[in-house]
Amino acid sequence: MKTVIEATAPDRGWLKTYYYLRFAVSAAWVALAFTAAKSMPPLAAVMLVAYPAWDAAANYLDASRSGGLVKNKSQMLNFLVSVVTAVAVAVTLPHGMHAVLQIFGVWAILSGLFQLLTGVRRWKSYGAQWAMILSGAQSGLAGAHMLSKAAGAAPVGITDIAPYAAFGAFYFLISAVSLTVSGARRRSKAAAA
Repeated sequence: MKTVIEATAPDRGWLKTYYYLRFAVSAAWVALAFTAAKSMPPLAAVMLVAYPAWDAAANYLDASRSGGLVKNKSQMLNFLVSVVTAVAVAVTLPHGMHAVLQIFGVWAILSGLFQLLTGVRRWKSYGAQWAMILSGAQSGLAGAHMLSKAAGAAPVGITDIAPYAAFGAFYFLISAVSLTVSGARRRSKAAAA
């Protein structure tokens, strides 16, 4: 019989698929940022708005699979912060990349905190959330670094945000692989019993 937590939590298969999807989208974004987008400002502008918009959509999708935004407060807050960030980036782009980098820095800190809280909440149901917790904490540090660069005089661009996205992709991949391995172990133990 399933526990209450297991009955209301999204299945492990969904979470694993979700983490692989987040990895793939982030990895593609990073690849474009370091190649085409750094020499094509219109593409970079679209990508800078799309990244937090995708994060909002992904948080909404994930929360909807586990009872909705109301039951998942940290994801609801992450969703809201990401929507506000996408709009703020779109409005701020004409004012230059230093202002955009400031917005990304604040977003990285807040979304990292909410991701960390989501990982802690899910630990009991799924285990294998250490990478999401670490990613959330590191996101805060990345945000502080972006704010520091945004306050400087050196030119900044999409490639100053891409490492943040690359670390996010890495942690989503680690989380997906961790769930894959823990699932295989669980199935192996069940088969042996």
